[in-house]
Amino acid sequence: MPLTDLPLDELREYRPEVPAPADFDAFWADTLATARAAAGGPAVYTPVADAPLTAVDVFDVRFPGWGGQPVAGWLLLPRGARGPLPAVVQYIGYSGGRGLYTEHLLWSAAGYAHLVVDSRGQGHETPDPDPVPGPQYVRGFMTRGIQDPEHYYYRRIMTDCVRAVDALREHPAIDPSRIVVAGGSQGGGLALSTAGLAGDAVAAALVDVPFLCHYRRSAEIASAGPYPEIAEYLGFHQRHDPEAAFRTLNYFDGLHFAPRASAPTLFSVALMDPVCPPSTVFAAYNRYAGEKEITVWPFGDHAGGRGSQPVEQLRWLAARGLGASAG
Repeated sequence: MPLTDLPLDELREYRPEVPAPADFDAFWADTLATARAAAGGPAVYTPVADAPLTAVDVFDVRFPGWGGQPVAGWLLLPRGARGPLPAVVQYIGYSGGRGLYTEHLLWSAAGYAHLVVDSRGQGHETPDPDPVPGPQYVRGFMTRGIQDPEHYYYRRIMTDCVRAVDALREHPAIDPSRIVVAGGSQGGGLALSTAGLAGDAVAAALVDVPFLCHYRRSAEIASAGPYPEIAEYLGFHQRHDPEAAFRTLNYFDGLHFAPRASAPTLFSVALMDPVCPPSTVFAAYNRYAGEKEITVWPFGDHAGGRGSQPVEQLRWLAARGLGASAG
């Protein structure tokens, strides 16, 4: 995949004018208040007694998310570690879920508590029972409920992600002042939205090749991945006002979560990424309000830095007092 977006020097200055909805903050304050009021009870952590691991304790998790609905997860704790522990809350890429706990051993091996959050409707353990109003016509999740921000799919999953942080803060093994949110692609976009919505509850954010940023440009130029679902949907509805769809998407754009986030963040971007074009990543990064750094992978595709990026993340966290050996 050749480089087809802006040159790097232009990317570093790229700040498109995309105003947030006037009621953006009120919309999200009401959304989260409603979810918290519907919680109905604390998170439940059930030990996985037959996990064939000698250095990690595994717990099946159910915590209340959107509408108080149970959201699945895995909690992995390094066996024998002395707490309270720093924690990483991990969000998953598009069309994936929490998967198997054996797929998520990096962070516990590094001494962190690790909560892996299932993606409602995408993973196998967390259904999305809310009905989708209006016609769909297009596969995937990008246009579910796009006619109205109240019913848009990402309102529910972004709420789940904030509620995951809420739940983990109450766990006795966790240091609530050292919770890191992390993810790649969709997970990176969800880490960014959570950093913008959860405020001081997030100590740092690891935002890899983030999806869910600058929807309009992404729909116009992304050649692979989920963004073309938006273009396909608008193609079916060309006789209607396409701005109605973008008005909805504007409530869920990383460009508006970024200036509301204060936690230190490490982004990554790949300059040959056909799924999350670099300009859409830099559009969010350049607006980010907190301390920030970005790792640039010049020949990376949507896999970004692959196995090299976690090494960068571990070193970056340790330099900020968020390593597992700190505290």
